Amino acid sequence: MPSQLADIIIYPVKSLAGIRVNHWPVEKTGLKYDRKWMLIDEAGQFLSQGRLPRMALINTALTDHELVLSASGMADLIIPLETTTGESIISTVWDDTCPAQRVSEAADFWLSRFLGQDCRLVYQPDDSIRRVDPNYAQADDQTSFSDGFPFLIIAENSLTELNRSLSESIGMNRFRPNLVISGCPAYAEDEWRQIRIGGIDFRLPKPCSRCSVPTIDPNTGITGKEPLTTLNRLRKWQNKVYFGQNAIHNQNGILSVGNTLQVMLTGAKQPPL
Repeated sequence: MPSQLADIIIYPVKSLAGIRVNHWPVEKTGLKYDRKWMLIDEAGQFLSQGRLPRMALINTALTDHELVLSASGMADLIIPLETTTGESIISTVWDDTCPAQRVSEAADFWLSRFLGQDCRLVYQPDDSIRRVDPNYAQADDQTSFSDGFPFLIIAENSLTELNRSLSESIGMNRFRPNLVISGCPAYAEDEWRQIRIGGIDFRLPKPCSRCSVPTIDPNTGITGKEPLTTLNRLRKWQNKVYFGQNAIHNQNGILSVGNTLQVMLTGAKQPPL
């Protein structure tokens, strides 16, 4: 069986729970609505599960016109997909300054109450352009509020192989990929440089270094030691651990589960393990 796209996951709000879809549009910044919203603190710095593990417990859903946030003990928060009236805010994602737009006081209150931390929900307006790191990208490559790249790609068998070394298996959602690939060997993605899925070409310029987020159980919000302890033993290079590959797309289009993956160009393993 050829390698194919087994899962598509979008994360409308950075670091909140994702949504699995069977087919989805790809736009200039990546999957439509992926990381289009983000939580920030009073200084404008992005918030993630690394600081607030309870973010993992907020579910997201999309309708034709609304983003819906839900969490235990809370009435659903309904947010229009097209936000046009909020105040402009300068936010920060790692080293990038990102113009953003405040969603609403109601959204801020809902999220602050559930998380126990003052925060604001912001939206990336369509005229806000965030470039991908030029060390790894072409001049016109863009992304939204992702950590740095439009896509994260992981092979199913890479997780299968990692789970063989863990005392208790974990799910792929710990690693928050956008695209999951079946039918290829474990860590095959380490050698991919250019691939085609459906009619969309991708470049894979950089492996994904992992922070503490994979140690958070997305079902409970509780932090443990795995899988980072094992990854430190098996997938460490230059004092960082790696799992999955960052990717940049060359065209817009539609991705569908079941699309065949073609490997167009390979190279030395990244990281060189």
